[in-house]
Amino acid sequence: MERLYDRLSAYQASDYYGFHMPGHKRQASWGDNLPFGIDITEIEGFDDLHHASGILKDAQELTARVYGAEESRFLVNGSTVGILSAILGCTKKGGKILFARQCHKSVYHAVYLNELNPIYLYPEFDEDLHLNTYISVSAVKTALMEHSDIRAVVIVSPTYDGVISDVEGIAAVVHAYGIPLIVDEAHGAHLGFHPYFDKNALAKGADVVIHSVHKTLPSLTQTAILHVQGEIADRRRIFRYLDMLQSSSPSYVLMASIDNCVHLLAEKRDEMFVPYVKRLQEARAQLKQMKYLKLLETEHYDWSKIVVSAKGGGLSGRELYRILRVKYHLQMEMAAGTYVIAMTSISDTDEGFQRLVKAFLEIDSEIGLKNEQMNASKQMALNDVVEAMEDAMGRLPKNPQVMNSARALEIPLEETEMVLWEESVGRISVEYAYLYPPGSPLIVPGEQVTEEAVRLLQDYRKVGFSIEGLEKDDYLRVQKNW
Repeated sequence: MERLYDRLSAYQASDYYGFHMPGHKRQASWGDNLPFGIDITEIEGFDDLHHASGILKDAQELTARVYGAEESRFLVNGSTVGILSAILGCTKKGGKILFARQCHKSVYHAVYLNELNPIYLYPEFDEDLHLNTYISVSAVKTALMEHSDIRAVVIVSPTYDGVISDVEGIAAVVHAYGIPLIVDEAHGAHLGFHPYFDKNALAKGADVVIHSVHKTLPSLTQTAILHVQGEIADRRRIFRYLDMLQSSSPSYVLMASIDNCVHLLAEKRDEMFVPYVKRLQEARAQLKQMKYLKLLETEHYDWSKIVVSAKGGGLSGRELYRILRVKYHLQMEMAAGTYVIAMTSISDTDEGFQRLVKAFLEIDSEIGLKNEQMNASKQMALNDVVEAMEDAMGRLPKNPQVMNSARALEIPLEETEMVLWEESVGRISVEYAYLYPPGSPLIVPGEQVTEEAVRLLQDYRKVGFSIEGLEKDDYLRVQKNW
């Protein structure tokens, strides 16, 4: 049987280039491949993350200064544990929470754990880009006016696709109601460190912000930071949950990785970001010359994300993803219905960017040659396929919430049954169904399944995506008595 380490070593030795997280891009090295020599536990002289008073206390205080927070905490269980702690600490059991429907599944898990009743914020949808975009200030304001008992607001900005919402405007509205704004800024740990990028959510007034330093910065996978500021969020409760949910034996290797990353930001910011921004600007300028493939971006955007639409070339995002991987040995972060995402970071090389740009331009040119050789009837058929793909995918379904997820997930197994997707319309789901990545549910336990949700499941499956969270392919577990 092949060992995981052997497969990882083979990938390391290959010519595959990763435009995916972690942000260190396998360029940094601490010496030996496996850091056994520095893997310790809480021994004398190395402090204790759960009661930091020495070197870890100093490291977290530096982190707060670098990011502009009042307090920061290292996370060794990823952004997930920060999101769980933030929501549990800012809400009471059975309360009401307002959050963006495209939030990560960890937000939904926090809702389940605290038996919360969710009110959803749906992002705007760009018909031209075929992309879910920002959460509007007006949508937040309307929801808070209609539900005076909401206890916290959660948004994700930037999104997996790089879209940035008006955090400052949203924070002003939320604070007028005396409740905290939690921002999942997992994909924005690099924001605020160069004028090319937007300010981070802390600078815009968010009360709690979670960063995955491993996503876009040179830090090991699973490393993240939770920041708090102001008096609205109950940081004592947040930190109490953090102590409960984080490992009692946190990895000193991971904590050293966070500390090393923060020191780089404090001491070598310009040295790292100036050449990185130059690479990004040059790459984006070249990619905008494509005729069939299209570089996607919105007005307020995280420029580190290179998102390329394939629909103008008659391809699905999955097909473009496969071509880049198989022919060019470029591993993208993700394929969506009509586009692919390349995640970049300060650790990317000139060669990596050159290979990416060259590949996209070649694919674009080959599409042009094929189009010239294609007869009119084939072109019309291709256009029909692309149009159907566009109509079917990308949007978030609006399923009526009949009961909260905590109640739905506690329904006894004998009171549920498995039904085919197409037979589930109108039924109450007792399980999740989501695409991963990005991990945003299409169906949540307690929701009444709509035709739109079923169509999305089927169409994603047709173009090669796997639907996670289900017990069995093509079947959904639902409540019997409905």
